[in-house]
Order: sequence, then structure tokens, then C-alpha cells
Amino acid sequence: MKRRDFISLLVGGAAVAWPLAARAQQPGKVQRIGFLGLAPASTFETRVEALRAGLRDHGYIEGKDIVIEFRWAERVEQLPELAAELVRMNVDVIFAPSSIYVEPARQATKTIPIVFAIHADPVGIGHVASLARPGGNITGLSSNVTELAPKELEILKEVVPHAMRIGVLWEPTTPSHQPALKAVEAAGEKLGIRLLTVPLGKIEDFDQTFSLLAHQGIGGFLCLSSALFFSQRARMAELAINHRLPGMFGDVEYVEAGGLMSYKADQLEQFRRSAFYLDRILKGTRPADLPVELPTKFTLAINLRTAKAIGLTIPESFLLRADKVIE
Repeated sequence: MKRRDFISLLVGGAAVAWPLAARAQQPGKVQRIGFLGLAPASTFETRVEALRAGLRDHGYIEGKDIVIEFRWAERVEQLPELAAELVRMNVDVIFAPSSIYVEPARQATKTIPIVFAIHADPVGIGHVASLARPGGNITGLSSNVTELAPKELEILKEVVPHAMRIGVLWEPTTPSHQPALKAVEAAGEKLGIRLLTVPLGKIEDFDQTFSLLAHQGIGGFLCLSSALFFSQRARMAELAINHRLPGMFGDVEYVEAGGLMSYKADQLEQFRRSAFYLDRILKGTRPADLPVELPTKFTLAINLRTAKAIGLTIPESFLLRADKVIE
């Protein structure tokens, strides 16, 4: 019987947890990390480099100690196929940055460890049993979007106090957006704001969606971050400026690309920090024994060039609180 066939038999029986322990780093062995991403790869360059920097911090030399097997999907629908491919390759661990990647990886394997870096709501979606005791084969760092999104709405309302109607852009294929939407809707009621929630899942619909926001008399919009939106952040910023719409985005990279503002944990630091989880797992620790880490530091960023372009005056009190101001 071949070794791979033997492992397959074990997975079907009581020894299902065996591969997790058996993947412990062996002297001279080159470990393989499967990386799930959404094309174009160039838009994730800084995040990939942050991950690589974290791995170097832990003493890994790419090409010598580890190999990263990148799989970039052209469309979200291709992610399950690519996750299954990584499983067939028998990689040592799968790096699935956020919920949209974790779900297809979870469906593809119950034994190969999966690490996330910016999962919006791992407990709410059911990817882990709890933050302290993840259980199963999945763990990592959460960006805590379900709790953070209402705060983003509150900050947006502070910047555009006269806006009584605010749009919310969300992506139907991103699992974390449903619980985040519920939290935002509850926050909108408390703030006395009417919300227009707009699903946006295709690049070809971006122009029409922003035109809809403008024609509906929206005073501003909240963009729930997703892999698709992140890859198109420059385009979204451009459309917001063209329609003179103040926007609150999920990550500071949106602001650097021309978006008005953002409030979120440092995503690059979370990618770098996720190397800790990869290191521990490659050395034999079970994902179930690694608690999910929540962010402790948040960055409030504002692009004054964009504010000027859309004719918006930013309160001085807000600028004094901002961690990053692009002038």
C-alpha cells in the first residue's frame, strides 16, 4: 500500500487528527505553504511581502526551508478548485487570508491546518468554535469587522453630520459580510440614519452602483472590505471622487489609493504576525491549541486631497485624532 493511500485511510477513521501532528518540522525538510489569493497578484504585493518578512523574522529562508505555493483565482468561483489543488499537493499548511478564502479551504480539508490573517468574524461565521479554543484545523488573526463596522459608520457620520442616508457596499460572496451588515443596520437605527445596502459582486457593475448611490441622494457610503473591493480599490476611489461621495473604507490601502478615509487594524502587521501561526504549526502545534488573536491597535486615516476634490471640509478635531493624514 502506498503511503498516500494509507494516510487517506487514516483520515476516514479515528486517526483523523494524526496528519496535524505528523506535519511537525523535520530536519532538512522543505515545508510547503499553500497561499490562496484573488488576482491580480500585484494588488496584494505589500501584504505578501509582509508575510514573507514575518517568516524571515522566524528564521525561514524561502526556497531553502519553505516554499510558498501561490494560487491566484481570476474569479471567486475558482477558489474551491484551487483549494482542492493545494490539498492534492499535500501542502503542510494553507494560508487563507480572510473568510472568502477560508471557506473553500475548509470545505477542501479537515486535516491540513489553515491559517487566516484578517478574518472578519471567525466565530460568527462558524470557522472556529471560539477565539480562545478554535477547535478543528483553523486559526489565525481576526480583523473583528462585525464589531468594527458600526464604529466606522459612526465615524463617517461624524465627518458628514448632515447626511441622513448612507449607502453600504457589500460583496455577496464574502461570508463575513452578512453578520457585518446586521451589526451596521443596528448601528444605523441608533444613529438615526437610513441605510441603502447595495450588493456589489462584479467589476462590471461598479460604475452603475456608484451612479445609483449618487442618484439616490446618498450623503456618504461605507464600504465593507472584501478581496474583490481591495483589488479594485483605486477604481472605487476614482468613482467616489467622480460622484463626489464621501466614503469610509476598510483598510488604509484604500486611502492611499485615493479613498477618503478608513478605520481598521494594521492589515500589513496582521499579515506579518500570521507568520507566528505558520511557524508554530510547522513545528507541530495543533491549530486547535492556538487561540485566535484580535487586533489591539487601530489606524484612522484620511486623504485630504480627496476631501478637497469632493468639496468636503474635515473637522479639525477629526484631523487631530487621525493617525495618518495624506495631504
